[in-house]
Amino acid sequence: MTAMTPGSNIPLTAARVAVDVAAPVRLDVSGLLLGANGKVRSDDDFIFYNQPAGPGVTYRSGGGAAPDAILVDTTAVPAGIEKIVVTASPDAAGQSFQGIEPTATLRNADDGSVLATFTPPRLGTETALVVMEIYLRNGAWKARAVGQGYANGLAGIATDFGVSVDEEPTPAPAATPAAAPAPPAAPPVDPRVAAGLPSTPAAAPPAPAAAPAAGTGKINLDKGRVSLQKNQTVSLVKGGRPLLSQVKMGLGWEPAFRGKDIDLDASVIAYGPQRNHIDSCYFGKLSILNGAIKHSGDNLTGEGAGDDEVIVVDLGRLPADVTGLVFTVNSFSGQKFTEVAKAYCRLLDAASGEELVRFDLTTAEPQTGVMMAKLIRQFSGEWEMTGMGEFVKSRTVRGMVKPAAQAL
Repeated sequence: MTAMTPGSNIPLTAARVAVDVAAPVRLDVSGLLLGANGKVRSDDDFIFYNQPAGPGVTYRSGGGAAPDAILVDTTAVPAGIEKIVVTASPDAAGQSFQGIEPTATLRNADDGSVLATFTPPRLGTETALVVMEIYLRNGAWKARAVGQGYANGLAGIATDFGVSVDEEPTPAPAATPAAAPAPPAAPPVDPRVAAGLPSTPAAAPPAPAAAPAAGTGKINLDKGRVSLQKNQTVSLVKGGRPLLSQVKMGLGWEPAFRGKDIDLDASVIAYGPQRNHIDSCYFGKLSILNGAIKHSGDNLTGEGAGDDEVIVVDLGRLPADVTGLVFTVNSFSGQKFTEVAKAYCRLLDAASGEELVRFDLTTAEPQTGVMMAKLIRQFSGEWEMTGMGEFVKSRTVRGMVKPAAQAL
């Protein structure tokens, strides 16, 4: 493995390589295919989250649990393309690289082995960065560490490399009567929108029960219990500190028709940074990861108040390679979720019993499995919980492993 410095280059020893960029905050990573003139042929040569595939170049999302990456298959790069530039910018609008130390890792895309790393030095007010480039020289492909920053964000990079930037004209201010109040200040402009690109798809729009933490735009636990909507996320941070103690995920349900038993099984599936399946905890395997995750046992009817099955997770004892947990419920007997009422999951502080987060399943589909929620470990070490409510045709946790990995 080579530790690169700005301007240094190495020959590629693999035909398919991946460049991922990690930082303490979430980054948007992109790739541009450039010709001999140093420009894109068209906007189709800009590869990012909303346009994830081009000839020989692919964007891969880390889903928050791993860094985003640009994959380059040098055997599939079209003739006339001499360079693929990998860029990065903080996901939060207007955030600079001040105090953020991103590291690019060049890997063999086939086996994941590390070929080189590069940490750009002395970053400050830059809001976007050309991190690394994969380029063709005398018929051979090489990689070069760049580290060039842009204070004008993604729009500056886009303009430099020939991507069209749609600039909306500023309208003339309308005359305001003397007695009228001043108009509210405009919200910050997302640098992706400024670059003429679609903004990242938002989660569910309804406002959460708890207010976002000041300056972060995230929901946290400071205001008490959070009621999640589907696809909404809460950061498991309280008082500015990540929750790194035991938590309980309680899952409950009631039969939709009085007098009828329904047997559902709650499980949790653990994944690594590449969405690789590590282990599953369910009624047939009540403890995994050296006891860091434990299951309460099987409930055969769903009758009675309170949680039907409980899974205890010791966040502080989870191995470092566990970066994602998906909580699922399955109907082994084949009953459909249209026969279930009041299905929910809730996260509790195991020590105090305080309910921290609750997600109620408000819709049902005639399927035998549902992904209720996921916990994702961020690079900063904090965990985030997202309500899912996604139905799957599967009666066992084994059948949930692949769709849950895809949902991370």
